[in-house]
Parts: sequence; structure tokens; C-alpha cells
Amino acid sequence: MTSLNLLLALLADRIWGEAPRCHPLVGFGRLANWLEQRARQSMQVRSDGREAAVAADAARQRWYGLLCWTALVIPPTALLWLLQGVLDEAVASALGIIVLYFCIGWRSLREHANAVAEPLARGDLAGARVQLARIVSRDTAHLDAPSVARATVESVLENGSDAVLAPVFWFAVAGAPGALCYRLANTLDAMWGYRNARYLHFGRAAARLDDALNWLPARCCALSYALVGRRHSALHCWRTQAAQCDSPNAGPVMAAGAGALGIVLGGPARYGHVEHWRPELGQGRPVQPGDIGRGLSLLDRAIGVWVAVLLGIEVLL
Repeated sequence: MTSLNLLLALLADRIWGEAPRCHPLVGFGRLANWLEQRARQSMQVRSDGREAAVAADAARQRWYGLLCWTALVIPPTALLWLLQGVLDEAVASALGIIVLYFCIGWRSLREHANAVAEPLARGDLAGARVQLARIVSRDTAHLDAPSVARATVESVLENGSDAVLAPVFWFAVAGAPGALCYRLANTLDAMWGYRNARYLHFGRAAARLDDALNWLPARCCALSYALVGRRHSALHCWRTQAAQCDSPNAGPVMAAGAGALGIVLGGPARYGHVEHWRPELGQGRPVQPGDIGRGLSLLDRAIGVWVAVLLGIEVLL
């Protein structure tokens, strides 16, 4: 039943995509913003600059961040688990399909990537930059065409893990409650998991817990990229390059994905008018606009492998 429910959720996402209005995650984000504001009012961070006071303020922010994460993630996950335990099996199964449908973003990722690829193919660099700005946090105003293509492929590979394969992984392991717990945690990481003055301490729990929930799915994603692409190159890049990334999970996914495609990712990227150097991952040639479609196809094949593996496990058991 798990593989059938997964297929139905993937099919629903492929047909309808994200709900244009009243998406539950939008409401969840508003609730998270409201709770953060209330928490910051309660924290009353008033450090006078002394080392002990600064340390106390940092600890207070970390504690409030963990409390907010717990209040936002655990109750809806527990409620869904309880509901599925008391509902009729068919109703519980339908509820699980709906939850997974809202947790994955397969079609949305494809639409956003193609929205960059299409103007790029027409030579409309300005239009491609505008579309890219909707899916990445880096500055896009001065990127050339290869840089736009590279950033888009990076987004496809990384979000293919975060927004598609990781929810599927947790659905297979822990059902709809697992997928929901992961998706809510990942959303909070996207909102709070920044290493800046505002979120360095408050968002630490969100970042660390997302890393923990993503650790195994990211490596399964990297392995599946290798299996459906240039296997030896992908595994070599994963083994030798992944540790260069700041993120413990993005490293394997990006290195294996780049190796599987035979391209090189990374290089300079500007965030908030400050240039950062991202490690070069992969091996082969520089990224070209056509590699956006190749990245999407790599993700599609990886999804197919996951569905086939899950179906095979169910048949054997």
C-alpha cells in the first residue's frame, strides 16, 4: 500500500502541482513568524556587551528557538499519527496521500527551473535572472548566462533531495506523520536556519534538527543520482569533494549530482552584496543552459528508482 499511496501522491503532484491558494505550508509559515515574534518579545535580549551577558542572551535565544520548533512541529505530527490510528483504513490511507501531496514539490521545482531555462534559451538573460531570483537566495542581478544555468542546476539537485526525495523517504519509513514532521522541520530551517545576527542562535535548533532528519535521505539521494547517471564519476566526486561543503547534506547531493551529469558546479556566488566562494564540485565541463533539463531528468530517474525499490521491498515482504 505504501508504494501505491506514494505513486498516487506523485501523480497528484504531477497533475496539479502546488495548491495556488490556501497551501497549508503558507499558513504554517505565518504561524511560525507570529510565534517567533512572540518569542522575541518574551526573550528581552538586552546584552550590555559583557561576555557573560552575551553568552546568556545566546543561550536564551537557543532555548526559545528549540521551544518554538517543538511547539510548531511536534503537535501536528502527533495529531496526524493519532488520527491515522483511529480512522478507517481507507480514510487514513487517503489522508496520507493528501499529506504527502502537500509535502512534495516535484512539479513546482520543474516549473521554476524551466521558467529560468526558457528565457535563457531565447537569449533573454534579464528574464532568466528574474526567474532565478525566485528560487535562490543569492544575488542574481549581475550573473552571466553560465552562472544563471549553474545556479539553476544546483537548485534542482539540492531541492530534488530536500523537497522531493526526503519527504518520500520519511513517508516510506514513518508514513504520513514522518513526511509531515520532515516537511515542517525543513520549512523552519528555510526560515530560521541562517548564520546571521538574527538567527545564529535562535535558528540553531531548526538547522541542526533539519540536518539530522536529512542526513540519511541526502545520502540515499546522492546514491540514486549516481545509479542513474555517470556512476563512477558521481561516486568519486561524492567521496572526494562532499566534505568541502559547509552543509553536511548538500555536499554529497551536489557532488554526486554534478559527477553524475559530468559537469562542474560551485565557484563565486554573491549573497547580500558579499561574495562567497563555493567549492567546485563534480568533474567535466562547465554548466550549459541545456544542463537544466538534464538535471531535471536525473531527478526524474532517481524518483523512478526509489519507487521501484519500494515496490520491490513490498513484493518481497
